[in-house]
Amino acid sequence: MSDEVFDAGMAVRREVLGDEHVDRSIANTTDFTRKFSDYITRAAWGSVWTREELDRKTRSCITLAVLTALHCENEIAMHVRAAIRNGLTADEIGEVLLHTAVYAGVPAANSAFAIAQRTLAEMGEPSASRE
Repeated sequence: MSDEVFDAGMAVRREVLGDEHVDRSIANTTDFTRKFSDYITRAAWGSVWTREELDRKTRSCITLAVLTALHCENEIAMHVRAAIRNGLTADEIGEVLLHTAVYAGVPAANSAFAIAQRTLAEMGEPSASRE
């Protein structure tokens, strides 16, 4: 039986996060986490990220801002990588975090900047490394 929302969600999830990340996530899914994983694939990736009203670059900006504002440090590195895949530059990611500092607070943005800089440096993004 085909589940179009799940299938579309999995396709977008792979495009945004990369096959390696998604394969690792699927391999780490347990009976305990399976329902949550299915929910995220359908709700976030299949029902929201597939919508045409916003492009993926804009969605990445919003996602980074909200994750920063909510102090979701465990998700920021993954979405920095996704933002790069979605066409943002390191400088644009920095602007998103700077803008978020004004509305969500300096401590939240400070943590996000540290995570983003480390992640971008790992990815070999030049403006994130010490020059």
